[in-house]
Order: sequence, then C-alpha cells, then structure tokens
Amino acid sequence: MKFIIAIEPGTENSAFGVVVPDLPGCFSAGDTLDQAVDNAREAIDLWCETVIEDGGDIPLANTLAVHQADPDFAGWVWAVVEVPVERYYGPAEKLNISLPRLLLAKIDEYTRAHGETRSGFLADAARVAMRSPRDHNVDGV
Repeated sequence: MKFIIAIEPGTENSAFGVVVPDLPGCFSAGDTLDQAVDNAREAIDLWCETVIEDGGDIPLANTLAVHQADPDFAGWVWAVVEVPVERYYGPAEKLNISLPRLLLAKIDEYTRAHGETRSGFLADAARVAMRSPRDHNVDGV
C-alpha cells in the first residue's frame, strides 16, 4: 500500500521529522533523509499492524494536493512510500468473479498505467465502497 509522507527538513541541530498525514499520530524522524524515510516505513507498518489487529481500518488517503495545501506543512518535502501492510488482513484467497469484458479491460489498463495489480485495485475499491456513506437501498429493500 502506498502512503504519502511529509518530511520536515532537518538542520545541523535537528533531525528530519516525518509525519504521515493520513494516519493520525503516525510520525517518525531520522538523522538523514534516507534514514527518515526508512523510519517512516517502519512507523507506518507498526501503526497499521496495531490498528488492524484492534479491528480498525486504515483511513482513506487524501490526495497529495490536499496535504500540500495544509499550512502546517509549508516548506516540507513530500514523498510516497510503499509499505506492505496488506499482510495484516490475513492470507490472500483466490476467488472467481465475473465482470463485463470492457470493464475488465478498463481495470487492467488503469492498473498498468498506475503500477498496480488487478487484485490490489479491486481490494482498494472494495475498501472505499464499504467506507463511503452511500445508500445501499435497492428497490425499496
């Protein structure tokens, strides 16, 4: 899973600070930029493991533009890190689903263009759909 991180530049007297804006309370630091990014990955992993094991969900991510507009992060450096937190949801299971051919082609085109897998995309879409406040009422049921 990809996460946006905000990095507060360090000085000769202070470390690089890292905040994960989409994960409340998830932060880290490092003496070098590389160390700060590595430590952020570890902080994200531990944050997600704890939340999932406690029965919670990883919050939906905001866009980079939304985060960059936040004045609290003015002058900070932005990065995207990948952390394989999906393993905390349990082992993957194969399933057989049917989708219209054109929809499947569009999904495959999208995932290729964004460096994702079909399974990862569908799992993310399911998470978004289940968290979105929508009316699931069909035909008055």
